[in-house]
Amino acid sequence: MGRIDHGPAGGSEGGQRAGDAAPTGTSGTTGTAGTAGAAGASGTAGTAGAGGAVADDTGTGTDTVRSAAAGYWERRGMPTVPGQVAVAPGSSLLLLAVLAAQAAQSGEDEEDEQAGEAGGALRTAAGRRTVPGPGAVFLPRPCSRRYARQARLLGRAVHTVPVPVECGGVPDPFALLEAVRRARTRGTAGRPGEPGGREQGPSGVLVLSVADDVTGTTVPPELLHEVCEAAAEEGLLLVSDETWRDTSHRPHDTVVVSPAEMLHGSAHADAVVVLTGLNPAGPVPLPPGAAAGAARFPATGRGARIGARTGEVLAALGAGLSRASAAAAAAALAESAEVRERRDAATRLHGARADALHRAVTAAGAVCRPPHVGRGVYADFEQLRSRLAARGIRDAPALEAELVRGLAGHRPPRAGDGPGGTGVLGGHRFGDDPHALRVRLATDLLAGARGPGHTPEMEPAAFPEGADLLELPGAAQALTQVQSVLADLTDGSSH
Repeated sequence: MGRIDHGPAGGSEGGQRAGDAAPTGTSGTTGTAGTAGAAGASGTAGTAGAGGAVADDTGTGTDTVRSAAAGYWERRGMPTVPGQVAVAPGSSLLLLAVLAAQAAQSGEDEEDEQAGEAGGALRTAAGRRTVPGPGAVFLPRPCSRRYARQARLLGRAVHTVPVPVECGGVPDPFALLEAVRRARTRGTAGRPGEPGGREQGPSGVLVLSVADDVTGTTVPPELLHEVCEAAAEEGLLLVSDETWRDTSHRPHDTVVVSPAEMLHGSAHADAVVVLTGLNPAGPVPLPPGAAAGAARFPATGRGARIGARTGEVLAALGAGLSRASAAAAAAALAESAEVRERRDAATRLHGARADALHRAVTAAGAVCRPPHVGRGVYADFEQLRSRLAARGIRDAPALEAELVRGLAGHRPPRAGDGPGGTGVLGGHRFGDDPHALRVRLATDLLAGARGPGHTPEMEPAAFPEGADLLELPGAAQALTQVQSVLADLTDGSSH
C-alpha cells in the first residue's frame, strides 16, 4: 500500500480551536462528570455499582448529557448506556484524561515492575498510586494540533506516522507496525530522541480521526479495518476522535465507520474509546462560551476500568460542565429536527466551499485530496517547489506566511484561524514535516467579508442541495481573491 511520507514531525503548533480549552475552577462550573462502565466506576458525584451510572449530585445536568450522548451513539450503530459515557468541558480535556487513565490502568497492572522508574507518580482522587506514561502515543501525520500537546503534557513519548495516499486521519497500517516496533526497539520512554529511557510495558495508544477535519477526508472502511488489525496486533488502545463524523459533504456517497462499530463483537472490542467534541466552532455550534466533550468507553471490564480512571482524573482536575454548557450539549446530542436541519445546512455550505477551494488549489498546480468532510482542504505544493523557491518559499512556514500576506485583510479573525485571521495554517502546525510545502486552507476563506461581531449562527440558515455558492453575498469576490493569490504564488516569477 502506497503512502505519502510527510517526514518527521516538527515546527511550532498553533492555538487550539475554540471550545477545546479545558476550563477548570471556573465560576459557574461545578463537579465532575464521572463515568461508570460495565463493572462500575467512580467520580466526584459518587460511586456506582455494577452497570450503574454515577449520580448527578452537582445539579449541572451531566446525567442528561450522558443520556443524550448514549442515544447519539446508539443511533450510529454503537449500543451505549449512560454508564459508559464521561463528559467534560471539551474533547481536548477528555483526551488528556483518557491518556492519563490508560497510563494509570497499565501502571497498576505493572506497578511492581515499574515502581521507582516513573518520573513522578500521579495520585488519583481515590488515592491510588499509579505510574504515568506506559507505552507511546502514536499519531497520524498530519493530525489535529491538540493530540500531541495532550500526550506530551503527560510525559508520553509521541511518534507520528505518515498517512496513506487515500486519506488523512489514520496512519498507513504498514508504517504503523514499523513505527511501533521501531519505538520498542529504541526503548525510548520520553520524547523521541531522549536517551536513557525505555518503553514502559507493552501497551500504547493510537489516536485517530475517521472524519478528519485537517485533511477534509474520511477513512475508507477497508483501510480502517487494516489499521484496526495492525493496532490490535500491537496491543494498542484506539482513541477515535469522531467530532466531525456528521459533516459528510455528500452523506449518500460517504461512509463513515467508527472503529468501535468495526470491532464490536470481536476479541478486540474493548480496545476503542470514542471521543466527540461540541463547541461554538463545531459541527453543531454551541452558544458562545459553551463547550463540552463526551467519551464512550467499551462495555467490558477493561473499558469500565479505564472509564473509572478517567472520571477520577477529571475529578482531580475539578473539570465539570457549567450548567449552560451541559444544557447546550444535551440539546445538541439529542438532535432535534431543528438541530439536524441547522447542521445539515452548515455541512452543505462548507462542502460547497471546500469543493470550490479544492478546484482553486488544483487549478494552481497543487495536489489535494478531494474533500469529503469538515471545513478545510490540505494542499501539497511540492511539485511546484522550484517556482516557489524562486520567490524564497522553501518550507511550510514560508508558504503560510506568503499566503497570509496575500489574503491579509480579507476578513476578520475567527477561532481556529491561522496568523492574521486568514484561515491559513502551514502543515508544520499539524505535526507535518516543516520543510514540506503543505498548507491547510479553511472553508471560511470563502465566507466573504464580515463584521467583527460575526458568529457561526449568522451563517446562512438555509443552503439547499444544488444551491449556488457564488450567489451568496461576498462569496464570488472571496473566491476570486483566493484564485488570484494562488495564481500569483505559483506563476513562476521571482518578483
